[in-house]
Amino acid sequence: MNKFSISLLLFLSCGIFFSMAKPKTVKIHIIETSDVHGCFFPYNYTTMKAQAGSLARVSGYVNSLRKTEGNVVLLDNGDILQGQPLSYYSNFVDTAEVNIAAQVCNYLKYDAQTIGNHDVETGHKVFDAWHAALNFPLLGANVINAQTGEPYLKPYTIINRGGVKIAVLGMLTPAIPNWLSEDLWSGLRFDDMIITAKKWISYIKANEHPDIIIGLFHSGKDGGIVTDKYGENESLQVAQEVPGFDIILFGHDHTRFSGSVVNREGKKVVLLDPANNAMSIAQADIELAKIKGKWCVKNIDGKLVDVRDLPTDEDYLAHFKSFTDEISQYVDRQIGTLAHDIYSKDGFFGPSAFNDLIHNLQLDLTHADISISAPLQFNSKLCQGPIRVADMFNLCRFENQLYVMRLTGKEIRKHLEMSYDQWVNTMHSPSDHLLLLSSSTVGDQQRLGFKNFTFNFDSASGIDYTVDVTQPNGQKVHILRMSNGQPFDENKWYKVAVNSYRANGGGELLTRGAGIPHDSLQSRIIWKSQYDLRHYLIQWIERLHDLDPQPNNNWKFVPEEWVEEAGKRDYKLLFGEK
Repeated sequence: MNKFSISLLLFLSCGIFFSMAKPKTVKIHIIETSDVHGCFFPYNYTTMKAQAGSLARVSGYVNSLRKTEGNVVLLDNGDILQGQPLSYYSNFVDTAEVNIAAQVCNYLKYDAQTIGNHDVETGHKVFDAWHAALNFPLLGANVINAQTGEPYLKPYTIINRGGVKIAVLGMLTPAIPNWLSEDLWSGLRFDDMIITAKKWISYIKANEHPDIIIGLFHSGKDGGIVTDKYGENESLQVAQEVPGFDIILFGHDHTRFSGSVVNREGKKVVLLDPANNAMSIAQADIELAKIKGKWCVKNIDGKLVDVRDLPTDEDYLAHFKSFTDEISQYVDRQIGTLAHDIYSKDGFFGPSAFNDLIHNLQLDLTHADISISAPLQFNSKLCQGPIRVADMFNLCRFENQLYVMRLTGKEIRKHLEMSYDQWVNTMHSPSDHLLLLSSSTVGDQQRLGFKNFTFNFDSASGIDYTVDVTQPNGQKVHILRMSNGQPFDENKWYKVAVNSYRANGGGELLTRGAGIPHDSLQSRIIWKSQYDLRHYLIQWIERLHDLDPQPNNNWKFVPEEWVEEAGKRDYKLLFGEK
């Protein structure tokens, strides 16, 4: 055989070999955190105790994955600026330094992030500075500059891993105006998620030609507030109605979810939600094969990874030690003394020293006729002895301002009717539950065994009233008098102290409950505090210094012979033995 024949044979053999060879494959790992709420370190600066999870553990996991597997994409889904004293300190106290949330995410080398509602809640000054400090894109395709009509934030970003082109489209729940005062988000509007997704999916496909498209949505799976203008939680609906997404990573609702849905074109879309406080991460492992020069998705394996007990990244902790030392000093500052223990859980069963401390502050600060407030913690305790700054984050969970509104007596009663209808059961016998509970929400970080959100369980101070748990919705609340002995008149206008969340329509107690149109709420506001409620609470306690808080005992559940035993049973179910 001559040299030409041998060469030809080898060429033909190689051609056959290559034609039979498996296509090139690559594996990409998508990691999502969401609703971190300041849980950057394995220490809770509110309770001043060690805590599970945190980005310190996520950092260790991600670094290991980057070393062993490569091709990691790290994404965050918003609500990172609020939740821990360290966030408050960085947002509003030590504003000269780069926001700690930006520092942490830059250190972890995130690839992209969406903005959350609690990020917007910090106000332009804070979230714009945070945005400017990030070393990666902050996304929000439906966060629109109202003047120009263009996105205020980057709508999407393109990430390349292993030769694969990945498009990430970010969106925020459009329900912002239902909770937050416009001065916090002035100049912005929040567009419908489905309309926005359709627009940008078409644009991305036509102009970027990505191999994978990921939705990164700060919006829950479904449910929540629904109006003629928007739905609060639309991630599932977007997945079903807007073809083009391979994966949708979502959050906001603080509920773990791992599953999939088939869209209207018959394609499977993976949906993942890691819930909150950096205790889990969402992970999508994508396997792709290159066929005829194009990457094709072979498989997507979606899962939630529990990071609560994983090792912490010691380099990460060392890097931020000076900051954590500073925060420890801040939260440990004594501002007063407490004569005895008080508990947030007592407020679910009647007037409590814990909740009435807030009521009394609101009345004292505003000189309003009536205060309305809800328990903002499920199971918190302030201990006898020194009161420290950290304790204020147990009393006031959110950075809400204090407002005074004009409401009629009838509107106040209807507001309370809706509150107690979400809070207590309609009892038909002494053996029924007092509280409106649900076994399906025991693991839900926002409901914790209740059917509804506890931060909407409003009670009132300044009026004396009963709540008859045997009566249906609309007939439970009976207002007897003003607490100063004067008559209560449903036709009279009263000055009512509420937090900013409620005044702007949060929980729909003023809109659906009291019947006030949402666009009329602003006209009812007659005073706003300059700072958040926690700021004034610190000043108030420093002035009083020695506190001996007692329940105001201005309202009660009736009939008492039913309520007492039912309350004991429900208390045991929720909290164990008293």
